[in-house]
Amino acid sequence: MSEQKPITFTIDGRQLTTAAGTLVIEAAKHEGIEVPSFCYYPGLALQAACRMCLVEVEKMPKLQTACTLVATEGMAVKTDTEQIHKARKDMIEFLLSNHPLDCPVCDKGGECELQDMTFRYGLDKTRYIEEKQHRPEEKWSPLVYYDRPRCILCFRCVRVCDEGMDVKALGVGQRGVQSVILPNLPEELACEECGMCIDICPVGALTSGTYRYQTRPWEMTYVSNPCAHCSNGCKTTLSVRNNEILRANNRDHSGVNGEFLCAKGRFAFDFTTHAERIRQPLVRRSGKLEPASWEEALEEVARRLKEVRDAHGPAAIGVVGSSHTTNEENYLLNRFARATLGTNHLDHHRTADYAGLAALLGPGAKGAMATMADVYAANAILLIGNDVTNQNPLVAWQIRTAVRHHGARLYALNARPSKIHRQATRVADVERGSEARAIHWIATEQGSFDAKTTEALVQLKAAVEAESDVVILFGAEIQGAAIRDLISFSARLAGRTRFMALGDYSNSRGAADMGVLPDRLPGYAPLTDGAERARFSKLWGAEIPAAPGLALRGMLDAAMEGKLKALYVVGANPLKTLGVAERERLAELELLVVHDMFLTETAERADVVLPAASTYEKEGTLTNTAGEVQWTHRAVDTQGPRSDFDLLRILSHQLGMLGLGTPMGLRTPEAAFEEIRRSVAGYDISYANLLAGGAELATPTCKTAERAHEAPTGAIVSSHDYLFTSGTLGRYCSRLNSTNEAKDAPWSSSPSTQSWWYR
Repeated sequence: MSEQKPITFTIDGRQLTTAAGTLVIEAAKHEGIEVPSFCYYPGLALQAACRMCLVEVEKMPKLQTACTLVATEGMAVKTDTEQIHKARKDMIEFLLSNHPLDCPVCDKGGECELQDMTFRYGLDKTRYIEEKQHRPEEKWSPLVYYDRPRCILCFRCVRVCDEGMDVKALGVGQRGVQSVILPNLPEELACEECGMCIDICPVGALTSGTYRYQTRPWEMTYVSNPCAHCSNGCKTTLSVRNNEILRANNRDHSGVNGEFLCAKGRFAFDFTTHAERIRQPLVRRSGKLEPASWEEALEEVARRLKEVRDAHGPAAIGVVGSSHTTNEENYLLNRFARATLGTNHLDHHRTADYAGLAALLGPGAKGAMATMADVYAANAILLIGNDVTNQNPLVAWQIRTAVRHHGARLYALNARPSKIHRQATRVADVERGSEARAIHWIATEQGSFDAKTTEALVQLKAAVEAESDVVILFGAEIQGAAIRDLISFSARLAGRTRFMALGDYSNSRGAADMGVLPDRLPGYAPLTDGAERARFSKLWGAEIPAAPGLALRGMLDAAMEGKLKALYVVGANPLKTLGVAERERLAELELLVVHDMFLTETAERADVVLPAASTYEKEGTLTNTAGEVQWTHRAVDTQGPRSDFDLLRILSHQLGMLGLGTPMGLRTPEAAFEEIRRSVAGYDISYANLLAGGAELATPTCKTAERAHEAPTGAIVSSHDYLFTSGTLGRYCSRLNSTNEAKDAPWSSSPSTQSWWYR
């Protein structure tokens, strides 16, 4: 079908040219002409319920709703006449006939669209003298409250829950003046607790249980940051008063997530003030962790690291990084391990094979990395493994929106049920653990499955091969050789194929990009590449060992066998994966140092615990699972803990005074980022845009001849988090854990097809 020609029409005498099919309200907004509305919301079904967007159209006898009116060639529209002004003023008067005038105590006061329009149209009296009907406020969940008299029945909440989230937890009951918004259970909301209904509500009918009656909007400062939880990198706006985060919402729609935000991004910020937060360094004395000063703790760490290295050599030290720390901290940790301590035993909890994908998408490869916008714009999407609804909720939102807005086709291959499969054109169900074999069969038609699975794979393969411009998404189930099979298969597809590996945590991708790996330098340069190793050795002022180090599980095994004598852990909880007996075997360790916010299973066994700042308490960059880099700002100044960046920098100076390594001269995250831009492949991105709140795409790929990458078995494992869990950090998100969904957690061991989730 040929593209339609643009059309030309006028609004308030101004000639506009716009795409055919554009709504008048959108065309006006694009030109900076305000047409007020309460029910209209971009991307959702048209409602025309509030009648606030009425406009005059030449040759039409009655006022028209701009939110449903499609602009046509030669149309003449007026948006600001006496007739329109009176109609809008009358509508506001009607809405206020039963709306409580409690703006001074309403949580929406200062942010209320109805309040703004009342001031705009000068409504200071009413002709309605009937007594207003009061209804008690309803607590639908610990996070969502409903005040029925304030509701203006715009139905935004119902539509975003149905169309946007595909949850359908809200509906409309009764008729006429008695119409009311109802939750899906009697007086209770059973849903994903995303809070989208709260953000989208134009008035104070739906309010947040975390923010109610706390403060006023003008008394807070607003800091937009990437979320601290999953790998999707949604921008969340932190509302701060008196150095405390009181609210998180999606006030700023400029992030990669647009208007979307899940439960973790909106409600799971209170870990920063949890009662169990470590505020002072702890040093083990006489078998017990006791408070110490920063000077004592850092001197203890430096002295004992030096002793272990002198006695056993650098190969006796292992370093474990984090999927939550910033790129600058991960870059410094890489330098600290390889150049200061002289060890390549460096790894982190890997939840996706970013290194494998980067190695295979180097020069000459047909495919490329996909962005979050690419998922939305794709003609077709192939999803392999990973329950994106729970593990990567923004990706799920992009898929749903792509299907709804422009008919994108979703094809899924998975061993587990997922709500996103409702959107799929075709789903191939396979046995758990056989996803990689299934991809090998699709790429080569080699291997054997039962007749039902084989038929499903045949149909899936044929359907995907008929598509063009496909975005391929995969989780931890696909790694190493399976990625090669996937790229081999994609070479047969028409158009441009793009790939996205789906990790678990806020900087899972960044940790890999910065080389927190036993065999890769920053930018995925292999340790065996002499030129790259020499380049970083010169930059860091020390010779980097050539032999690859141990992966995370290998370090733990070596520690239990007494071969590894010291373990330096930054923002991770590796002992969580060990049984009680295995943890007891770690008694052979001479030194265990941990940076963390809480006394985790690993921190409890540490010799020294250094309290660390959270993502919301420091500066730096995070890279989401699509490679989009964003700047995280210090929203609050925490008392006691320090950033991992400062701890590593100070410790390098302490060790330097003991004759071990060269002190790091990078004094700020900004300085470290400048070095990253200069030295890490794919990270020469715009610093100014990051500071302005934008996202920049990093594209690190292996540039050398040695591009094959195989992670050790078991090195890449997803935590299979859900909407109400977030690794170890999720334990300390009290408000998230207060929900019935988190308490019941039918998915705690495995997803239940009987839960409301999959109905």
